[in-house]
Amino acid sequence: MTNITPEITKESIINLVNNDKREDGRELTEYRDITIETNVISKAEGSAKVILGGTQVIAGVKPQLGAPFPDTPELGVLMTNCEMLPMADPTFEPGPPGEESIELARVVDRGIRESEMVDLEKLCVEEGKHVWMLFIDLNIIDNCGNLFDACELAVMAALKSTRLPTATIVDDEPVIDKENTVPLSINKNVAMCTFVKIGDRLVIDPNLIEEEVADARLNVGVTDEGRICAMQKGGSSPLTPDEISSAVNMAISKSKELFNYI
Repeated sequence: MTNITPEITKESIINLVNNDKREDGRELTEYRDITIETNVISKAEGSAKVILGGTQVIAGVKPQLGAPFPDTPELGVLMTNCEMLPMADPTFEPGPPGEESIELARVVDRGIRESEMVDLEKLCVEEGKHVWMLFIDLNIIDNCGNLFDACELAVMAALKSTRLPTATIVDDEPVIDKENTVPLSINKNVAMCTFVKIGDRLVIDPNLIEEEVADARLNVGVTDEGRICAMQKGGSSPLTPDEISSAVNMAISKSKELFNYI
């Protein structure tokens, strides 16, 4: 993404943050307003739309029977993809997924996978032959900053709204009954808390202009048990051990607010 923020604007935002203020009036540890709506796509088995401030994303879940990986014959499969189109942000380029969309999908996927939120054993229809493969598609509708947390919330809400068709084995072949569905088995909740370093301070839930002037980014995935399940560092500047420790403690605290929306 090309950074086009004027230097005077950058200095103004840094000065505000260094004085415990933000250009949109929030506290350094305050999220923007969050709205979540589920079952927004009629043709998907699970879906959700998240609005985080001005950022809007939609997640959809499509199940498909397939073969398991050879080293995990008893486990289902999760795959996460992300579409970042120019209509959502003029800095997004059309065409194949770029580095930003690949990183976003991988970070969100890691949070879901490493939290063990989805019971993959329950996705097995016949060990070694047939398992449910869940394809999770993320679409960015409007990028106003902090896509990571918005997308993690959208995927979690979409998975929790997902209903799978029943599948049985008849004459050694899988038979799918789309009329009879069951809820996707969910073990726990997970949330992503994203921080950026501006000046000498960390701020949570950065808006777009804060992301543009930030020197570093840290994503922290937390389960509803308070366990850290994923982390990702971005940006060119380093973070000190104390800054990382502070972000982790804040993520554990703020994630409880995010779980209230699900």
